[in-house]
Amino acid sequence: MPGNHFQISMRRLALVTSLIGATALLSGCNAMKRLSEVGEAPKLSAIDNPTQSETYRPVSLPMPAPQVAESNPNSLWRSGARSFFKDQRANQVGDILTVVVDMQDSAALANTTARSRTNSEDLAVPNLFGLESEFTKVLPETLNPSSMFDMNSATSNRGSGTLDRNEAIDLRVAAIVIQVLPNGNYVIHGRQEIRVNSEVREVQIAGVIRAADITSANEVEYDKIAEARISYGGRGTISDVQQPRYGSEIMDVILPF
Repeated sequence: MPGNHFQISMRRLALVTSLIGATALLSGCNAMKRLSEVGEAPKLSAIDNPTQSETYRPVSLPMPAPQVAESNPNSLWRSGARSFFKDQRANQVGDILTVVVDMQDSAALANTTARSRTNSEDLAVPNLFGLESEFTKVLPETLNPSSMFDMNSATSNRGSGTLDRNEAIDLRVAAIVIQVLPNGNYVIHGRQEIRVNSEVREVQIAGVIRAADITSANEVEYDKIAEARISYGGRGTISDVQQPRYGSEIMDVILPF
């Protein structure tokens, strides 16, 4: 008997270990990172070169035909300059500019659909080459050839939907020019992390801008960014409480209802 209890305990231990291993595999590196920060404030990411990241891919977009720049050797003024002596705007890889995000989006949509259909089908066979009396030999005696087939159907469908959305974001983020495209456009990338107690707020901005859209204050508005990628989120104890558990997310994905 003691041997049986020992075997049962070992099986339970193996089961618990398997469950822990499966949970770790499902959660991935994010869960391991959160476990390593238990009891501590979330750690800020190190400042590094975004072009050295494993997920970084140089931007490749359709380019116009190259044009030869006109030079004015006898002129002190440079074309496109905002300053007589030096243009203070970002113009090469590594330069910094400010991205202004002032988003006031709203959308309202109301839709109503109504559909109704009624069908009626009647079929009578009072005379069929004198064979109508033969129907009662193979069908019930109560069969009436004058009302062989009678079908009625009615369908009614009504649907309505309403959408009302309001979003407001107001922030400023410094970004770095990480690539200059052949046509003179700049690829920018900016990231900002702010930690308050045990919660980290992270803002990321990336996209392609024109040099002409950079103001004299070395700023560019978010709606001037092509292929814009703007992310505003957080991680920490509050975000963990608001995030659904892994089991719930998996069930939401696999359940058909």
